[in-house]
Amino acid sequence: MSTILIADDEPAIRRTLREILEFEGHTVQEAADGDEAFDKARAGGIDLLLLDIKMPKRDGMDVLQGLHDAESTVPVVMISGHGTVETAVEATQLGAVDFLEKPPDLNRLLVTVRGALDRGQLQVENKRLKQVVRDAGTSDLTPIVGDSPAIARIQQTIGRVAPSEARVLITGEPGTGKELVARHVHAQSGRADGPLVEVNCAAIPSELIESELFGHEKGSFTGATKQRIGKFEQADGGTLFLDEIGDMSLDAQAKVLRALQESRITRVGGDRSISVDVRVVAATNRDLLAQVDERRFREDLYHRLSVILIHVPPLRERRGDISEIARFILGQVMRRNGMEDKSFAPDALDRLGRLDWRGNVRELRNVVERLLILSDADEISAADVDRYVVPGGGRDGATGLIDRFDSLFEFRDEAEKRFIERKLEENDWNVSATAELIGIQRSHLYNKLKDLQIERPE
Repeated sequence: MSTILIADDEPAIRRTLREILEFEGHTVQEAADGDEAFDKARAGGIDLLLLDIKMPKRDGMDVLQGLHDAESTVPVVMISGHGTVETAVEATQLGAVDFLEKPPDLNRLLVTVRGALDRGQLQVENKRLKQVVRDAGTSDLTPIVGDSPAIARIQQTIGRVAPSEARVLITGEPGTGKELVARHVHAQSGRADGPLVEVNCAAIPSELIESELFGHEKGSFTGATKQRIGKFEQADGGTLFLDEIGDMSLDAQAKVLRALQESRITRVGGDRSISVDVRVVAATNRDLLAQVDERRFREDLYHRLSVILIHVPPLRERRGDISEIARFILGQVMRRNGMEDKSFAPDALDRLGRLDWRGNVRELRNVVERLLILSDADEISAADVDRYVVPGGGRDGATGLIDRFDSLFEFRDEAEKRFIERKLEENDWNVSATAELIGIQRSHLYNKLKDLQIERPE
């Protein structure tokens, strides 16, 4: 039978429910407060949670919110003597299966428990089937493409370091594929069945980075209307990828260092230390040692993160890989969009191999997709590259761009779109830095992204 957790601060209620459920053949656990209920539900092995609303330390709605944020699959039935329609609606929106009033009717309780357990089994089966689909290859991890000595060294290093628990620091210019290296480290590790949680430190305002990483308690600051589970907790049992770690504030660096040292975190506004089992992989396009000398990055954190260093070189330093990467991207884009097959002529690949690719693989992906869409023939030629790609820059040539438009407004929008895309690529899609660079407000740039339908490539 199933294991059911009863969370209620009234011993008499817990005892009554235990007797009923054990008579039905279920195994029963108990929790007398919200913190205990949350911890036991997160620990696993629970098939159903019967959750009271009014409890000490943390009320039932906060527990439900926390489980919702943690993407828990444990079905929850709320039980309360103080229920309202508004509370029931809110509980349902947060994923509660049902809402029972105290004292619960025996028949209604048993029917609800059976239905909730059935729903939980369906969720588990659905999760299993999704994993089967992933294993079948519909969501395969993108391979690290290339046969240059640099790529061979990276793959060899990943193979040796991934099975260990050593922390890894990945360096390289924007667009070189640092995120992909991190995913391969996770996929080849003993934590592959656990979560891989990615955080772009450059994309999160400094005043919110601590809440993002460590979570926060309800009411801990203005706007904290609900409890939030941070990325460290979400990555428990898996890998936390801290991208652009060099953009993190010194205050946040100090707290990350303490979390790495103690394997424990405290939510913003909280007073409870929470144990976390997380492997951290970090990446940066900055010179962290230079930042250490300038006292903008903590030296002790640098040494904690850089047990293993993996440097991903730019495309201009491994030009022999460009043709293979371009062909791989072409096939990937065609399959994803259901497009008719096209191929690269040898002279087109030669042209691409001579460009500088300041945006690296990310820029190459954009150009390949552009050539696939705009070229007329089944084979993409050197003439297509000359027409749609500026030598050394990776943007449309002036003649090719003008020929494509009859309207000044269409030309202006396309030119503006390409300009913004280029600047975002140069800043690794950091919207704040790009807005500052081109001299407009961040909110204005966000509006431009929406109006011009600009999205960061996968």
